[in-house]
Amino acid sequence: MPDLTWLKTVRPQKLPFRRHVTRAAVALIERGQREDRELFFIQRAQRQGDPWSGDMAFPGGRLQSGDSSSRDTAMRETREETGLDLYRNGDYQTRLSDLLTRHHSRWRPMVVTPHVFTWGGDGALSLNHEARRGVWIPVDYLADPANHSTLQVSTPLGPLRFPCCRYEDYCIWGLSYSMMREWLD
Repeated sequence: MPDLTWLKTVRPQKLPFRRHVTRAAVALIERGQREDRELFFIQRAQRQGDPWSGDMAFPGGRLQSGDSSSRDTAMRETREETGLDLYRNGDYQTRLSDLLTRHHSRWRPMVVTPHVFTWGGDGALSLNHEARRGVWIPVDYLADPANHSTLQVSTPLGPLRFPCCRYEDYCIWGLSYSMMREWLD
């Protein structure tokens, strides 16, 4: 697994043009103490036309006009998708670096802002149509290099290999993997 810590020195936490493009926010939610810590992921629902159907992700979505901030977006979307109420049971920790991607259905840029919370409630989930499953994965497992490999993805440019982490039947890759790695570091 290549050492990507140098990325922190070249990737700004806030992208300067973020206010001029579509914006989204996600919540990285941790729970537990020391060796029992876990990080929460959702498995996205299968939807026709969604290039990330079935992928592992953090709960979140696009900023809406009623959201007061990207943190508010992450909290609202988490409650809508999973039933986990970060307003009541989440302790805000920090913001990670903005990531640049593209809007799902268009080739327009989109900036995703990850926010980290510690969970203080029970684990009861109430998943909506956007999430197929909710999974708490042990942080020790995610941090172990033995659980990291690559995933080959077919693209218009041909097959490309991306770093990933596999847990049971799940594969964490792409933006979720990048966010997870920054959080782990």
